[in-house]
Amino acid sequence: MILKLTGNDLTIEKMREFYASPNAQVEITEDAYARVDAAKRIVQTIIDNERVIYGITTGFGLFCDVFISKDKTAELQVNLIRSHAVGVGKPFAQNTVLGMMIMRLNTMLKGHSGVSRALVNQLKTFINHRIIPHIPEQGSLGASGDLAPLSHLAIALIGEGKVYYEDKLRPTAEVLASLNIEPHVLEAKEGLALINGTQPMTSQGVINYIEAEQLMHDSMWIASLTHQALNGITDAYNAKIHTSRGYKESIHVAETMLDWLEGSELTTRQGEMRVQDAYSLRCIPQVHGASLQTLAYVKDKLEIEMNAANDNPLIFSEEEVFSGGNFHGQPIAIAMDLLKIGIAEISNISERRIERLVNPQLNNDLPAFLSPEEGFQSGAMILQYMAASLVSENKTLAHPASVDSIPSSANQEDHVSMGTIGARHCKDIVDNVRNVLATELFIALTAVEIKGADKLSPKTKAKFDEYREIVEFMHKDRVFSEDINAVSEQLRIIK
Repeated sequence: MILKLTGNDLTIEKMREFYASPNAQVEITEDAYARVDAAKRIVQTIIDNERVIYGITTGFGLFCDVFISKDKTAELQVNLIRSHAVGVGKPFAQNTVLGMMIMRLNTMLKGHSGVSRALVNQLKTFINHRIIPHIPEQGSLGASGDLAPLSHLAIALIGEGKVYYEDKLRPTAEVLASLNIEPHVLEAKEGLALINGTQPMTSQGVINYIEAEQLMHDSMWIASLTHQALNGITDAYNAKIHTSRGYKESIHVAETMLDWLEGSELTTRQGEMRVQDAYSLRCIPQVHGASLQTLAYVKDKLEIEMNAANDNPLIFSEEEVFSGGNFHGQPIAIAMDLLKIGIAEISNISERRIERLVNPQLNNDLPAFLSPEEGFQSGAMILQYMAASLVSENKTLAHPASVDSIPSSANQEDHVSMGTIGARHCKDIVDNVRNVLATELFIALTAVEIKGADKLSPKTKAKFDEYREIVEFMHKDRVFSEDINAVSEQLRIIK
């Protein structure tokens, strides 16, 4: 796959295809190169004329009024990224960093950053060779750009720090030498152009979105297995109910549930076994539908940001070089907080269905905890504990990061987004949701097998057969974490 970058038309779907293609490469269009060259010429004119422009001929943050002579402008950029590379904690996943580089390159191709053709080519080289900078996750406030993580990215481009290459963490200089790649020599404004941006939170946000979208889809067929294991009532999914309320997402979920359940011999109609199901079955369209609503908002904001000029200052012409705040991560911070809530609710309702599968007072004559020998073997008892633990953890992680702010740079930067924290917490929630859904699926597989897998709807029987190749029937107590991990990995999109 070839991903052509123009600065204007990067999409989540293109990123999904890129991640799915191990040998995918990026290319830069000629018109994008032309915009880069034009902006670079303007920067050089500013330096030659000794104009006072933030970040080009001045210091940074509170030092914005300190003039820097033209003989020091390049050294200024190196000092900037070295001093700002202060990230701590575990590193971002390699695919997240790969996305950061693609998105940082894409924004530079808009022609408002004032960087050299050599710098964009260095980014392209790192991407295509899969030279992945080691970037610690923690340390960004999500305004003035994701300064700390992007500084670790920038350090690698000039041959410093460490990178992953062929899945091994090595000194950057060593890797570049082995590939005959020269470290980039930063020119005026380039350090600032590399670190004033929202790429860490946006890249992590794109991966969060891709995984969350898939889990929202998976949650429906997994719920349909549980529905059949509990002899659920299909009337609650009647189209008239949902069109009468009007939410298109709930209408979609109800239609999808009926599609998955079509032809099942395990479902019931109202009044046959009971008049109504519990909410965790009856309200699947309303709850899952509400979570689906968050995806459209999040996708819109991410795709705007993926193609945004979000550094500072921005160059439009020799006369129009403006300092602004496009680096502020608030749009993505709020989007990540919303996605956190939307996807966390999927695990909340899933855990309630797990409880119904294992609780002998609620599971419609299934064995207590699906134990093959009640009392002697615990069966799925502690699986519900684990799911409840993850759901509870998600409630803490779902607290909005975007409502927090703390001043920095001697109060010059007095409101920040905390968007990268939100994106990181969203990733943790997505991972927890995947494990909760994997747990529901694993338990439902055994439950429907007890009820009679041959009675499943044809579509869910195909899913049953697929996952029975991965995990066995719960015929005796064993280390069930291995089963959950196997199912969870099968549900993961971006490995």
